[in-house]
Amino acid sequence: MLRENIVDLMSFIMVARESSFTRAATQIGVSQSALSHSVRGLEERLGVQLLHRTTRKVTPTRLGQQMLERLEPHLGEMEADLARILERKDRPAGTIRIRASRYAEAAILWPKLAPVLRDYPDVQVEVVSEDSSADGAGAPVDAWVSPGERIDEETLAVRISPDFRMLAVAAPAYLEGRKAPKKPQDLTGHACIRLRPPASGGLPVWTFGKAGREVRVRVDGQLSFNAIEHVVDAALEGYGIGHVPEGLVSRALADGRLVTLLDDWCPPFPGYFLYYPQRRKDSAALEVLTDALSHSG
Repeated sequence: MLRENIVDLMSFIMVARESSFTRAATQIGVSQSALSHSVRGLEERLGVQLLHRTTRKVTPTRLGQQMLERLEPHLGEMEADLARILERKDRPAGTIRIRASRYAEAAILWPKLAPVLRDYPDVQVEVVSEDSSADGAGAPVDAWVSPGERIDEETLAVRISPDFRMLAVAAPAYLEGRKAPKKPQDLTGHACIRLRPPASGGLPVWTFGKAGREVRVRVDGQLSFNAIEHVVDAALEGYGIGHVPEGLVSRALADGRLVTLLDDWCPPFPGYFLYYPQRRKDSAALEVLTDALSHSG
């Protein structure tokens, strides 16, 4: 009886999902008549009608919709559990969707993942930029990248980079004939090149620190961008002062195209961490990524 009910319940859920016996039968790999017989048998045992049937469409009845809403989440959990078992059976497989800033994507994720993913052709990685205004930017993800370690009972964190600094930088040409800022508040008298990530909804302030003191400055300027690499480009062209990760401008600093400002006000910040829910800890595909990205030291 239990087995019969489970099979028929699965049949009902597939038909309700597809709103069609034909499409559901194709999905399951059985004949349309066998699927119809299965659902009809379930309705007869329960003594209720679960589906409205017309020549054009199949829709759940009120009781059918209530049953669907109660059962479908459990079916999703079972499908996810089976997928995790199957992906561990032979080799890691599956899609991992990660949200990260464009800087973290270019400076951390790709350099570490590129040499590893060739060995795992069944692991698919989708990186969603948190700087993007595309519709997919707000969609659910399996993991996300953020600076600093924040611990909670439902989330695991893996360090994927060393500590880093945000630097105030400018081209020598911009500073000609101008007084270089000596303290963060002096930036209000300068042209600052600002970053406006689409998801943030506003222009962030610039944060500096020294001897345990934090100073936050709301800057202004002619230019603002939603991609940090454009901030660097504008700084190189002499349009003003940018506030950017040190790793993004190390070459320009080394060859003198940019110089640092307020260096003693730019302490290191905690590095980047990869975060993911506890429930994903058994994913073999995600384990491949955490092993590749993990930073020690």
